[in-house]
Amino acid sequence: MNIFADKVAIVTGAASGIGLGLSTELSRRKAQVIMADINRDLVEEKAQELSGSGGRVQAVFLDVADAQAVQDLADGTVQSRGRVDYMFNNAGIAITGDVKDMALPDWRRVIEVNLWGVINGVQAVYPLMIRQGHGHIVNTGSSSGLAPWPTVVPYTTTKHAVVGLSTSLRSEAETYGVKVSVVCPGFINTQIFSSMKYVNIDREKALQALPFQGMAPDKCARIILRGVERNKAIIVVGWDSWLMWHNYRIFPGAYIWANRFIVKKVREQRKEK
Repeated sequence: MNIFADKVAIVTGAASGIGLGLSTELSRRKAQVIMADINRDLVEEKAQELSGSGGRVQAVFLDVADAQAVQDLADGTVQSRGRVDYMFNNAGIAITGDVKDMALPDWRRVIEVNLWGVINGVQAVYPLMIRQGHGHIVNTGSSSGLAPWPTVVPYTTTKHAVVGLSTSLRSEAETYGVKVSVVCPGFINTQIFSSMKYVNIDREKALQALPFQGMAPDKCARIILRGVERNKAIIVVGWDSWLMWHNYRIFPGAYIWANRFIVKKVREQRKEK
């Protein structure tokens, strides 16, 4: 049974990566997809491609850090389509390097997008879903939200918060008929590694040092939607994410001790002075 057919889904960060994978798979399953992204040209291009393949897709420019814009999108969707069935709060950015080399603006932008972007999305659709008596909020966390990951500390901070937000809200929301899930992918082959800010780190060396290629976004999207179908609280994607989560839960001290090797590896990629 296709539970997504004719349902209304908003996907943020939809122009590329996991967001595009979700939009493509939802469209293939006959959902009505509102693709929202801060990259106006790219999201319109991708939406046109999906529409050309028969999908019911709409492209929308959106900065998830703008709470009023997110609220306007949610309200406008209900006015034009009657409801919001799924909200995929997926938009995210990252920054890598030593915290000692970072400045407050580095922290602020990551928090604005990764955490406030999710909060804005939740606050926009949750009351609407309560009034509907149904809905499913799906927030994109990370394996870094399940276990410590040094050298991307602002990112890890926000993803831990997203996991806590999602699993805590789930217990409140279920009494209103609203479901909440959090997605925790490991390495996914997206542009986040090439587009993230590198602070005093050689970008090319860092990209060459990635341990493996990563899962394809379309496969990731299928796993996510399978978890949504099953109403899983935490949707872990990828063997690497499972391994991190398992090891940290069973051997937290050893896991944290082993993180020093990640720090050492990344510091070897520092830019020459």
